[in-house]
Amino acid sequence: MTPLESTPPQNAANCLVQEGCSARLQLCRRVAELEARVSSDALTGLWNRAHFDQIVEKELDRSRRHKQPLSLILLDVDRFKDINDRFGHQTGDTVLRELAIVISMGMRSSDAVFRWGGEEFAVLAMSSGYRGAGRLAEALRAMIASHLFPPVGLVSASLGVAEHIDSESAKEWFGRADAMLYAAKRDGRNAVRIDARGNSDLWSAQHVIPTLNLAWQEAYECGDSTIDRQHRELFELANALIDAFLSGAKDFAAIAPAYDRLMGHIVLHFTEEEAILQHRGYAELKTHRRAHRGLLARAQELRGRVADGSAGLGALVEFLAGDVVTRHLFRMDRDFFPLFRGK
Repeated sequence: MTPLESTPPQNAANCLVQEGCSARLQLCRRVAELEARVSSDALTGLWNRAHFDQIVEKELDRSRRHKQPLSLILLDVDRFKDINDRFGHQTGDTVLRELAIVISMGMRSSDAVFRWGGEEFAVLAMSSGYRGAGRLAEALRAMIASHLFPPVGLVSASLGVAEHIDSESAKEWFGRADAMLYAAKRDGRNAVRIDARGNSDLWSAQHVIPTLNLAWQEAYECGDSTIDRQHRELFELANALIDAFLSGAKDFAAIAPAYDRLMGHIVLHFTEEEAILQHRGYAELKTHRRAHRGLLARAQELRGRVADGSAGLGALVEFLAGDVVTRHLFRMDRDFFPLFRGK
């Protein structure tokens, strides 16, 4: 039994001021579940269109401030009506669920995938210009085309790609991606079409240097002082690692001190965060703990590859500063933020 479970019953007035109140914890869990349900597509489990509308302006603002490109990929299943007509709508739903898994497998941890509606999906490709997003779209097209969807068999998809241009609205940006999707359909389906314009070319012509360090913002705070303090320190240590790498280090020994400080803090943070979440009765703690263990195992494996020369320093820096610090916080950690919303 956890300390929270052994807490004696309290009245409604005390629930407003005492964090240990079981009724309040249940309410927090319920709010978190409802927020996840509202933001998720019931059929595929992906983010839904409402969640896209909620975050897209924030991502565009981040892209502009840090001079990091942002691209949109629209994906539509080819001849999906024929699948429904021939096999039935239940089989069509099964295809969409499996397609969501295939798409998710092809994503980087920094990207976000949404079910837009019907058989159409959208991907926000973070820090990717139209060239990189085009390569991602082509990889997705190939993965889908080679995957067997029982009992339907082979299925194909058409994809349109557009990188954001600073002066356009989100609606205009979506319109360009949609036009590329239509072009892929018009040109025979099972294809990728790319609008070869975007901020990456504009910023390059202006000799704009992207922001390389991680910038902490108040919006990243969950409300628990220990977790927030440790998250800020993670950003600082990740920036120290990035700086060590950008200073011209040629081998692992040159960045080892910065690496070891960051890894030591990550291990400490994961342990203490799990203890706090357990105390708060976080319903998804087991999933969160598995994610922590997976990240640590990947960090250890990648360090060994860097040491024996089979992976470069850049891969190690990108994984630690990107996957472990920022993307894990931006995506998975945000699921427990409602637990501390009243603090």
